[in-house]
Amino acid sequence: MTAYPVRVEARLEEPLNRGLWIVKWLLAIPHYIVLSLLWIAFAVLTVIAFFAILFTGRYPRTLFDFNVGVLRWTWRVAYYTYGALATDRYPPFTLGPAPDYPATLEIDYPERLSRGLVLIKWWLLAIPHYLIVGLFTSGSVISWRGDLPDDSGGVLYTLDWGGLIGLLVLIAALFLLFTGRYPQGLYDLVIGMNRWSLRVAAYAALMTDAYPPFRLEQGGHELPRMDAHPASSPVRHGAGSVVAITLGALLAFAGIATAATATGTALLNGTRDSAGFISTTAGRVSTSAYALTTEQIAVAGQGVRFLRESVGRVRIETTGTPLFIGIARQDDVTAYLGGVAHERITHLAFPPGEAGYDHHPGTAPASPPTAETFWAASGSGSLTWDIQPGDWAAVIMNADGSPGVTTDITLAATLPWLDRLTWGLVIATVVLLFAGTGLVLAGIRLAVEPASEPAQPAPTP
Repeated sequence: MTAYPVRVEARLEEPLNRGLWIVKWLLAIPHYIVLSLLWIAFAVLTVIAFFAILFTGRYPRTLFDFNVGVLRWTWRVAYYTYGALATDRYPPFTLGPAPDYPATLEIDYPERLSRGLVLIKWWLLAIPHYLIVGLFTSGSVISWRGDLPDDSGGVLYTLDWGGLIGLLVLIAALFLLFTGRYPQGLYDLVIGMNRWSLRVAAYAALMTDAYPPFRLEQGGHELPRMDAHPASSPVRHGAGSVVAITLGALLAFAGIATAATATGTALLNGTRDSAGFISTTAGRVSTSAYALTTEQIAVAGQGVRFLRESVGRVRIETTGTPLFIGIARQDDVTAYLGGVAHERITHLAFPPGEAGYDHHPGTAPASPPTAETFWAASGSGSLTWDIQPGDWAAVIMNADGSPGVTTDITLAATLPWLDRLTWGLVIATVVLLFAGTGLVLAGIRLAVEPASEPAQPAPTP
């Protein structure tokens, strides 16, 4: 066995406080907040590194050392909290190495990386390790179900039960609580699983081409180094560099999100019909009673202007035999359907699925809906309505008032704001990506490059 380029070291610091582990989740909240931002930066920088490796065969050193720092920071926090509970010493807030801390992580910088492997190693080659690490960290179990009500034949699903690391750390916590000691064999096993997980994380993050070994190296110490050449000095990221790179990555991530949203709104805008409406898919509604009605639609105050500018004109369409569709004030609908058997639609399912209803018992209506004059808008098979202030409800019935209503209903609106939103998102994308890229580059420039070795003076003759 040879040393792996990802080295995870740890030492058990005893005595440990019996009850401190109960509140470590609270004490670690500042770290969790910072790490949530750093991991977004980690993901963005890994994508940048992917293209850099693909085209140059090199992982940019400044980005590499930043991402190593994120993994190093994560390992220290996990060691302090519920990834190991093996120290009571509070983790330092730094991306750099902390050799005096009882949990350390180092990754050898690869001078060259395979351009071909970068395309497949993080998803295809790492699948066997993902299955193992999933059991270590989240306990995801893949199962097959065939008892679905729609007889679809079964689905794959996951059942999360905490993972082996979480279970073993819980047992260790109980030992601490009652005996004040951390069982050494349990500690060695927990560290071995964490070491395996961190190696896979580094491999999946493109930081090495060395395939993680399928071996559980237990205990706090790695195999001895077998390097023929000493590792090069890492780039040092000061506070300004860390803040600039993290903020830049966050802005770039937001830019990617706005770009995806702009693409979605542009595609949605392209679905307009000849009348300028954008429609939902059809949703099936059905009742054996005399009418279907919607829940109350309240339009008041600033909501009137907002709905007119955002939703625009509204259209309701039914398929099959033309049905009466009407919109009226809620009071008029309540008076008309008072004592009439009808159902109120509580939710629609798009695409067609099981809709929800509230049943109201009663008898037949005194007159067909076409004979009433209180409708603000009505139609046969289709209705178009300009939003007005007030409390409204929509009603679907047979034109002659007979029972039994079954149809597929489609909702549509003109959405006049969609063009402006799309252009606004495009502009926001450009600004965020340029600002994010600029900050990342500034953070790289602020990083301190390793000092070159001083030249040795020539010996005196």
